[in-house]
Amino acid sequence: MKLKKSLIASSALVFSLIPFGAVQAENTTLESVKSMSEIKMDGMADAAWDKAPSMKVKIDKQPYKPSNGYEGITRTIVEMKSLYDDQYIYFLMSYADPTKSLDRFPWMKQADGSWKQLSNKDDTGHDNTYYEDKAAIIWDINTDDFAEKGCNDACHRADDGKVNGFDSKSPARKYTQAGQTLDMWHWKGVRTGVNNQIDDQYIDSTSDPEENANWGRKGDHKTGGGYVNNIDENGQPAFVSANPSENAPSIFDSEKQPFTADYDKTTRIPGIITQPFTGSRADIDAVGVWKEGVWTIEIKRKLVTTGEQAATQDVQFNDLTKVYPFGISVFDNSQINHVYHRGVLDLKFK
Repeated sequence: MKLKKSLIASSALVFSLIPFGAVQAENTTLESVKSMSEIKMDGMADAAWDKAPSMKVKIDKQPYKPSNGYEGITRTIVEMKSLYDDQYIYFLMSYADPTKSLDRFPWMKQADGSWKQLSNKDDTGHDNTYYEDKAAIIWDINTDDFAEKGCNDACHRADDGKVNGFDSKSPARKYTQAGQTLDMWHWKGVRTGVNNQIDDQYIDSTSDPEENANWGRKGDHKTGGGYVNNIDENGQPAFVSANPSENAPSIFDSEKQPFTADYDKTTRIPGIITQPFTGSRADIDAVGVWKEGVWTIEIKRKLVTTGEQAATQDVQFNDLTKVYPFGISVFDNSQINHVYHRGVLDLKFK
């Protein structure tokens, strides 16, 4: 559940944990260090991370200003560390966010006993209120310009309500040039975070919404699992949990039970049914922990993936002498409005 927005008033205290103004001469290179000890995936900065140098990046750009009274963060500092061993690469990512937002279109019981799914969409058709916290890392695979432009290389802004000649309410759409792809690691607090996974996605050159509704953004190949909206054909909740909790962010598919009109165990029903991905879309493990106004996300992925279409959908850390360009962004209970940085970051192995 989302903490009360009044906590935003205390954001000055939260930002004092990682002083915003102090990061002016920010470093843009993340150095991954060989680890000889086991790394426990618990979303905590345990002793294994002490040897990894820190990179701090100020992010304070947004693609647009929502029209529905958005009160989320508009700037923060992301601190990252990286380790690797013979098989895996690990990342520790943390940033200040005064509200823990784990709602995604929840159902709330009304005074008359009916159920209403909460939403507050802006004029682009996207929500910035009843939504989950998210974070994203985008990696270059084989583009011409990402190493110089960063994420802006794939971001095509709307002009007079059109992108690439097609009508679009979104302020921008993501797609690359023909034959080029980016790897997108999309941590979603409600949909995949509860399964300790990152949604492994990629961006290709699809620039026709009739071919793909999300344009160039697509999910990696999967053999099962995933998430669906908890709504039936009559516009009511489809399922409830066999183990209900008032504050549960989602319903696990293995615990779902049909919703009935006389349901009275909670006054809130999650808006998402989820189960872990299998296949290539499940390549990335992640544990996210929110504590005292800071998200910490611990990430683990094989250096080299071998799943179906891995060569075109995944960045491959198969040459430890190379530089790997990437970019980062965070979403504070927001569907598409995110906070990001200009330029490009680089990963190097030590």
